[in-house]
This record gives sequence, C-alpha cells and structure tokens, in this order.
Amino acid sequence: MQRVLFHHEASPGLRARLAALAPRGIEVVVVPAGDRAGLEAVLPETEVLWHVLEPVTAALLEAAPRLRLVQKIGVGVNTIDLEACRARGIAVCNMPGTNSRAVAEATLALLLAVLRRIAWLDRETRAGRGWTLPEDLADRLGELGGRRVGLVGMGAVPRLLAPVLAALGAEPVYWSRRELPDAPARFLPLEELLATSDVVSLHLPLTPETAGFLSAERIARMKRGAVLINTARGGLVDEAALSAALESGHLLGAGLDVFAREPLPADHPLLARPEVVLTPHLAWLTPETLERSLAVAVENCRRLAAGRELLHRVV
Repeated sequence: MQRVLFHHEASPGLRARLAALAPRGIEVVVVPAGDRAGLEAVLPETEVLWHVLEPVTAALLEAAPRLRLVQKIGVGVNTIDLEACRARGIAVCNMPGTNSRAVAEATLALLLAVLRRIAWLDRETRAGRGWTLPEDLADRLGELGGRRVGLVGMGAVPRLLAPVLAALGAEPVYWSRRELPDAPARFLPLEELLATSDVVSLHLPLTPETAGFLSAERIARMKRGAVLINTARGGLVDEAALSAALESGHLLGAGLDVFAREPLPADHPLLARPEVVLTPHLAWLTPETLERSLAVAVENCRRLAAGRELLHRVV
C-alpha cells in the first residue's frame, strides 16, 4: 500500500473520493494545512506528498525519510524547496493545465466584480443602504466592453481568457518575454501595455526574476483609472505601492486572489479598501479542477510504484 499525504483541507466529497483509492493500493491521509501535530504524526511513513500551498521546507523533508515524490496540486512550485528535494533524490512534479479553466473563470469574475463594485454593493444592500448610495457611484463603475485588457504572460490561463474577453467586447493584448505567433491576442511591449491598458491582469510564475515584478515604478506607469487583477502569485506585486495607488485614486480598483503573505494579516491596508475584491487563493478550487488533478496525481503514484517516467517532472 502506497502511503500518500494530502496536505490541505478536503471537503466530504473529496474525502470520499480519496478513500475510494484504497482498493487501487493508494492510502491517502488528509492533514489540513496548519495541523502541525497531524503533519508530524504522518510524515515519517509518507511516501508521496500531494502538496497544495503549505511550504515544503527542508525541515519538512527531513521529517519524511521515506518520501519519494512531492506532487504539486497545481502549477507553481515556488513553495517547494527544490534544492533540498534534489539533494535527497526526491522527485517533484506539477500538473500544468488542470486548473487553468477555473483560474481563467475566477479572473473574469474578479474583473467584473471590481468594475461593478459587486462585493461592496452586496454589503451595502445587506446593511439596508443599497438605495441610498453616494451620488458619485456611477463615476466609479464601468463595463468590460470597450476596455483594453493587458494580459501579462501568455500561458494556459490567458489563452483561455483572451477569446472570452474579445467576445465580451474588450480588447485583449498581452506581453510575454517573447512574442508568440499563435497567441490569441496582440503583443505589446510591457511599458506600452501598462500605460494604455484599462485592466492589467497578471499571469506569471513567481521566480527570483519575477519577484516584485509590478513594482512601485511600474504601478505609477499604469494608466490612471486602471484596474489590477492578480490570480497568479502575490509576490509579483508591491502591495504597499498598490495600496498607495488605490488611496491616491491613481488606480480605480483591484481584484486579488493571491498575496505576498498568506493568510492575509488582519491589519493589511488592502482589507480596508472598498474598491478591492479579495478572495483567499482559491481561484483554482473547483470540483472539476480537483478531479483533473486527482487523475494526474494517481497516475504518477502508479508510475512511481512501477518505476516508470513521471508526468510533468520538475526535479
């Protein structure tokens, strides 16, 4: 029996799905993120770690002497100590594409929610103030149609998103490190994209090269009244500069699913901004994403046991 640790919260439906893997020789133990005692109890016998967000540190690896594979449930591996895995001979795999549709749809949802102030209007309506709103509210609302949406990066998520944006009447443009002949949007140099886009949506991995990518200087170069959307990684954005740009009115709003520090600290200035829509790094999370992810994770468990080449191996 292969011992697998799923290190994340699991719904009743997902727990049942995981338990059903036992007849296939895969015993999955669920330990929610933050349960340190539970984690310490199961790590010594864990052979495969199904990793979501909680960092995989060198200390965690040291506590798992039987570990052979860290399987990322998702794409980004910035939360895994790759060098420590390499030193131990532990394979690291991810699963590109499994959550792309969910993230693309969540990106669109955040964008529309910011343009129409959905979260704030919901709170005001529930509080009985929905029909006595500020007179200047209409000046802070907008439609997606007719706006230029700058996609920073052109991976699986923006490739799904660009045709939808165009169908809704927006103008999708993109920047990436190189111009791509098959991209479903027009390429612009980064500085032009920032200066002319009504919406800037980030779709980059977090690496040493992209950390702090949207700096205070680049935020200042964004078009006045623009909106920022980030469903990629929080470390891409200078959050203090973003807060200042919202406070000054330089930016109209922001929709954020990811943050430099997670969970978001209770005193973070973005929490107080009514023009910001926040979600807790769950753009990827749908039953459909989990089903696609589970298929890849189970297949890699099977391949590991059989000594075969693993899918989407990073290390």
